[in-house]
Amino acid sequence: MQFFANINIRPLEPSITYKDKILLTGSCFTEHIGNFLLEHKFHVLQNPNGILFDPLSVSSSLVSYIQNKKYAEQELFYLNEVWNSWQHHSRFSNIEKSECLRIINESQQEAHNFLKDADWLIITLGSAFTYKLTLAPSQSVANCHKAPAHNFAKHLNTIEEIVTAFDNTIHQLFHFNNKLKIIFTISPVRHLRDGVVDNNRSKARLIESVHHLINKFDKLYYFPAYELVIDVLRDYRFYDIDLAHPNYAATQFVLEKFSEVCFDRSTKELLEEIKKIVIAKRHKPFNPDSTLHKKFLQQQAEKTKQILNKHPYLNLHEELNYFSEIKLA
Repeated sequence: MQFFANINIRPLEPSITYKDKILLTGSCFTEHIGNFLLEHKFHVLQNPNGILFDPLSVSSSLVSYIQNKKYAEQELFYLNEVWNSWQHHSRFSNIEKSECLRIINESQQEAHNFLKDADWLIITLGSAFTYKLTLAPSQSVANCHKAPAHNFAKHLNTIEEIVTAFDNTIHQLFHFNNKLKIIFTISPVRHLRDGVVDNNRSKARLIESVHHLINKFDKLYYFPAYELVIDVLRDYRFYDIDLAHPNYAATQFVLEKFSEVCFDRSTKELLEEIKKIVIAKRHKPFNPDSTLHKKFLQQQAEKTKQILNKHPYLNLHEELNYFSEIKLA
């Protein structure tokens, strides 16, 4: 019997390769994909503003990278004993205003430089809800920073609002970098604080908006992370204890499908070689001074050198240095 309704996912064409530069932005599920790519030594920059959930925040942040926007002191605010930015995740917050500003603007510069020459942009949207400042209704915020709820008005973006925001942004992206290709995906994380009904309304608007854009533009693709969890796995045993976040098994399932459809055969083969090197570096020896362990390190150093000789663009120098630290007596 067949217990799963499988999804026929068309292989990505062209596929992602190890020579590509990949910028990722969006919700927390973005970082599952980004960390997977980083761990396996792809050239990645992820979430230069930190985690962003709603389409307007993602869209405006991308425009800010294109324009190489420099934030000013008056754009920061003081709350809970730290300086914050409404457009950035709390990982940028700092007790010193100047340090907060420095970290934000360094990230902006890095994102501008990276995006200028990126091959792929992966956008993961989490929620169609936007929060706007009640004292400045035209200003939406990317992060509420635990400010009191009366400071915000909650708005469920329409499909037209989402499409309009990204339509403008995509035109600017392709003008800024004409080799860029974009993969959209919808986060399978369920925003239960919005309620089950409003979470489903929110996800539906994101899905419809993204497919409208993909049908309109070339070089736009869709990877069904949301559907793989919601419709293929389709079981609470694939969620964490909060019943909102996919657990390790579900996340790995999605990442396996991502590898299957987004990488060609040679990239998959190289990934498997690199995975062995990464696992070997994590190995904790029972006796680090033993001849056996020193030989193990020497073997791994040789394997790493062989990979680098074939693929000198890979960043395996940390692994090579680690394996080369101890020499045979």
